[in-house]
Amino acid sequence: MQLLLVEDDSLLAEGIVSALKRAGFAVNWLASGKAACTHLVAEPPDILLLDLGLPDMDGLDILKIVRQKKLRTQVLILTARDSTTDKVAGLDLGADDYLTKPFALDELLARLRVLERRLGTASSSMITLHDVALNTAQHQVNLAGEPLNLSRREYMLLKALMENVGVIQTRESLEAKLYSWGDEVASNAIEVHIHNLRKKLPADFIRTIRGIGYMVPKP
Repeated sequence: MQLLLVEDDSLLAEGIVSALKRAGFAVNWLASGKAACTHLVAEPPDILLLDLGLPDMDGLDILKIVRQKKLRTQVLILTARDSTTDKVAGLDLGADDYLTKPFALDELLARLRVLERRLGTASSSMITLHDVALNTAQHQVNLAGEPLNLSRREYMLLKALMENVGVIQTRESLEAKLYSWGDEVASNAIEVHIHNLRKKLPADFIRTIRGIGYMVPKP
């Protein structure tokens, strides 16, 4: 899942980015509203974390652009504006959720999991297919009741596939979900992670769609 954080407070932004990466998200950060608008149109993220009080433009104007362009991006407003009027304005303009600062990290993560489910096919934080159970709240994967030892990126890749059962995902789209800007990405990184996952999962759990990408088939 690719996230874009638009926040001009560098200290707060660095803390959020660090926490979200530890939680298994690929997250990028911009401090400028105008730069965010350019990026949103060129490469829409799955989820936009949007501050309203930006130095160069109001965050609500960015939200208007997202909705006018009919982007599938889920928008979570993160702001110090805590009046009912502000919340109503943000939600009426098309925000999917609204969280006021200061906020607890656990609450932010819980709200992000809800937005993830809206984008994918999973209906809860526990996704079970055959003998594989993935818990997005606890970042755990079990096989036939026994815990699987996965690297952070192996977990992120498996989560991306299991949240979208029956949907073919290209190597490029999977890279975007696993890596943030500036990360070193080997040309065969996704293939290596898929190979390692297959050694730990049931046979044919992950299917290769030749020339296109990968998917976890519907049961």
